Amino acid sequence: MDIQRFCAMMERIAPPALAMEGDRIGLLIGTDHAKIRKVLVALDLTTDVADEAIQGGYDLVLTHHPIFWDPVTQILPDRYETAAAYRLIRHGIGMYAAHTNLDAAQGGVNDALCDALRLCDCRPLPPENLGRIGTLVSPMRFSDFTAFCEQKLGTRARIVGDPNQTVHSVAVIGGSGGGDVETVHAAGCDAFVTGEMKHSQALEAAFLGLCCCVLGHYETEILVLKPLISRLQREENDVQYDLTRSGKAPLPCPEGGRTHE
Repeated sequence: MDIQRFCAMMERIAPPALAMEGDRIGLLIGTDHAKIRKVLVALDLTTDVADEAIQGGYDLVLTHHPIFWDPVTQILPDRYETAAAYRLIRHGIGMYAAHTNLDAAQGGVNDALCDALRLCDCRPLPPENLGRIGTLVSPMRFSDFTAFCEQKLGTRARIVGDPNQTVHSVAVIGGSGGGDVETVHAAGCDAFVTGEMKHSQALEAAFLGLCCCVLGHYETEILVLKPLISRLQREENDVQYDLTRSGKAPLPCPEGGRTHE
């Protein structure tokens, strides 16, 4: 398919209107390749992912996280902000990002997180509708729910709240959701699952009595990539979509037990 057709397909899956204001989404690097035949899918565009795309003969890299958050005045091979993009551009490989629009989209990041945690009756978390609210099949102690989350996501948790508290209603925001502590509490949820939370946000959650299970930015978002590839493959079977082999968590989960904020 050509790049315009690919972009149109991605916009059906993750409509740009769902993105938060100012988000860097869509085709961020153009491609020299007339036809898109191979797409490498990753959470982040790192130099390792760029090298994998070059060596594998890919036409395009599809990521969740965008690049160039801050204004770029130089594209240099030895600067973190531009090194990976520099390599793609030199080889004519494009890059497309679906970020907060994929968080909010049906079947996107937060729906994948709900599926992994087996939440039922899931609905958007207002007002931005990026997150989701769901319920556990049966209420359980927060400590047991935390262990369940760790097992399902293959990581270790940092937690806020009483381990013995009973939880039933759960809000999820993959990635950096700590800023929504008050929103989750106002929605009447017993627990909040997210990837990142600042110290001050954890203090706020503790004050509000909201149980929080913080599982890692990477770990709460990587779940979406395989379902996304499956959907893309169903849409266009003449394109090969591959999950990166070089993408990895920049902050791998520590050894040992979970920690309490």
